[in-house]
Parts: sequence; structure tokens; C-alpha cells
Amino acid sequence: MAKFNKLQVLNKMEEAPMVPVFYHKDVETAKKVVKACYEGGVRAFEFTNRGDFAHEVFAEVVKFAAAECPEMAMGVGSIVDPAAASLYMQLGACFVVGPLFNPEVAKTCNRRQVPYIPGCGTVSEIGFAQEVGCEVCKVFPGDVLGPKFVKGLLAPMPWSKLMVTGGVEPTQENITSWFKAGVACVGMGSKLFPKDKVEAGDWAFITAKCKEALSYC
Repeated sequence: MAKFNKLQVLNKMEEAPMVPVFYHKDVETAKKVVKACYEGGVRAFEFTNRGDFAHEVFAEVVKFAAAECPEMAMGVGSIVDPAAASLYMQLGACFVVGPLFNPEVAKTCNRRQVPYIPGCGTVSEIGFAQEVGCEVCKVFPGDVLGPKFVKGLLAPMPWSKLMVTGGVEPTQENITSWFKAGVACVGMGSKLFPKDKVEAGDWAFITAKCKEALSYC
């Protein structure tokens, strides 16, 4: 069961509007990354469903976060079907993110009052997602669509709350361009977690990058 309800999760994303997007097959590495992000001010973390037995890693990280990062809302990403959404919610996912929009996933999440943030690449997709109760929609891939897409969409649909993922970098120029366009939140993956830094266990670097990124939001 989710530790935080829908309103609490959405408020966390509003107050600290940068969500790290991360996967690692090693449980201890994943725990260290979550802790480093938490110390950097992150309050919503997306663990992606990308590797074999990813759900087993997630289960252990959720338990760790509950004890060591008490205000962290742990969510799951890369979800494309209702079965996977159900599995992760049973393991404690506080929000569910997808690279695409699947209305059946929306129904599954709504039954548990868990936020579903679908990946959308068109104005119509975002409209359909809003119809089934998606408070936040993910603009994806961000590096393909760009800030102009966000600005253009918000002109006729100013009520839309958008999170952009894909191509977001922890630099003032990049993050500022997205927020000026009107996004409510950004998701950030590889640029926040350089492979060499993770392999070296340089958790202080990740903490500093999270603080830097949040300072530009």
C-alpha cells in the first residue's frame, strides 16, 4: 500500500519539482542513490521497471526509504500495462509513470487512488489522459518535443500540469527553459547519475547535483 496518498504525492512534486528517474539491479546501490537524492532535497523518486527482477529491488528500496528517507514518495516508472502497475502498487509504489498513455492503467491506479502520470506526445493524448483523471501528464520524449510544445499546449489548455522527461539536464539553462515554458515538474535520469559516479560510489556528487537542479526549478 502507498505510504502517501494522491494529494500528498502531488504536493511533494510541486514543492520539490524535480523527480529523479533511476534503475540499478543492485539493491545496495539503489538504496545509496535514493538516500543521496533525499539528502539533496528530492521528495519523489521514480524507480524504473527496466531490468529482470526490478520489482524485487524496488520492494527492498521501498522498505529502506520508509526508514531512512521518511518523506520520500517512491514511485515506479516505465509501466505500460495494468498488471505491472498492480504489482508495484502492491509493493508500495506511491505513483506510477509510463512512457505511453494506457487508459487501463489509469483505471487500475484510480481504484487505489494512486497518481498515474502517463507519457504523452500529442495534445490529444494529454486531453484523453485528463479525461480519465490524470492530474499530471508526462511530456515525453522532452528532447524531441521541446519547450515550444509545452508553451503551445498551455495556451488553449492552461489548466494542464505537465512533467517533462527525456533530455532534461541539471543546468540552469536547460531547466529554466522548461519552467519558463510552463512545466510543473521535470524528470531527470542519466544526466543526474553519470555511470562513472555511480560505479565509484560518489554519492556526494549526486546529492550536490540534486540540490543544484532543484535550485533552478
